[in-house]
Amino acid sequence: MPGRGLTALRVAITAFFALDGFLFAGWVVRIPDIKHQTHASTGALGLALLGVSAGAVLTMTLTGRLCRRFGSHPVTVVCMVVLALSVALPPLTRSAPALGAVLLLFGAGYGGVNVAFNSAAVDLVAASGRPIMPSFHAAFSLGGMAGAGLGGLAAEDLSPARHLLGLTVIGLLVTAVAGRTLLRCEPPAPPERAPARTATADGKARRGLVVVFGLVAMCTAYGEGAMADWGALHLQQDLAASAGTAAAGYACFALAMTIGRLTGTALLARLGRSRTVIAGGTVAAAGMLLGALAPSVWAALTGFAITGLGLANLFPVAVDQAGALAGSSGVALASTLGYGGMLLGPPAIGFMADWFSLPAALTSVAALAAVATVLGVVTRHGFTDTASPGRRSG
Repeated sequence: MPGRGLTALRVAITAFFALDGFLFAGWVVRIPDIKHQTHASTGALGLALLGVSAGAVLTMTLTGRLCRRFGSHPVTVVCMVVLALSVALPPLTRSAPALGAVLLLFGAGYGGVNVAFNSAAVDLVAASGRPIMPSFHAAFSLGGMAGAGLGGLAAEDLSPARHLLGLTVIGLLVTAVAGRTLLRCEPPAPPERAPARTATADGKARRGLVVVFGLVAMCTAYGEGAMADWGALHLQQDLAASAGTAAAGYACFALAMTIGRLTGTALLARLGRSRTVIAGGTVAAAGMLLGALAPSVWAALTGFAITGLGLANLFPVAVDQAGALAGSSGVALASTLGYGGMLLGPPAIGFMADWFSLPAALTSVAALAAVATVLGVVTRHGFTDTASPGRRSG
């Protein structure tokens, strides 16, 4: 594919990453309103949120096969349409069981589109020969920041039904524009991978490392899911923040993540992948302890921002390293574990909040960030701190 075609494809895939973050953040900042509307307890809300997890995990197990059969580009478009339509459904529910049912569909769209556009991005990264994966994840974070910021403004004046219906319209319009490029373009053929590393490594040890990288992705994505679903409620319920200020909590987190990912290539070149994971996990653990246990809104917001900076590049590095070891199957395993952590974490926090308290439950994010740090230390010699096989640095 010529350079111009790769550029157009990169823009289209970036738009889908950004839209995904935008729609997801638009939903999560209205969770406190939906909780009030459905008269759900914290535990019942956590159980309803399990619908997102269940729908996503079930779809993720099928999306890889669909991508192999029909191609990642059409699957991305179809799943994004499902996601855009389903985001308008939660305000129509009046009970926790009904909310959980519609979130099954929302989770199916979310899980499917994440696997599909990550597959499309992996093909493009390999074909371009440049480590541009952090830029796609930066677009997701930027979309999340925009969605949370708009949600904070909308929370003061618009009902959840009108706000989320507006997100559906925006989602369908962006999908129509960016989807045309995806549907016109075949996935680019990646160059041959250099076999040096994989040829000399023991197969079981290599698979074990892929699982470890997947666990790093899971630990860090758990924090993203927790911040998305519970950060606003923590600020509003435990620190008496207004609805607009509570929505700003996820915006601070998303902005910090965006900055971290936009500077991720330079950071990786300076520190290398293993030290980036170790340092990032340490920073995120400290930031989340502050965000969860701080006695004031502004200190908590600072903690959320520090957490975002720490977690920013851990997921992209984990997926990249899994792919360097085992190709597309490694990427699929790490992505599934990672998004599983993002989607299963929030319901777990809901149950822990019922047993203990929401601030105490949020410290589990810090604990898992510390686990990611330990995994980075233990497997530091398994990281490729130069360009991935088959790719040139730059």
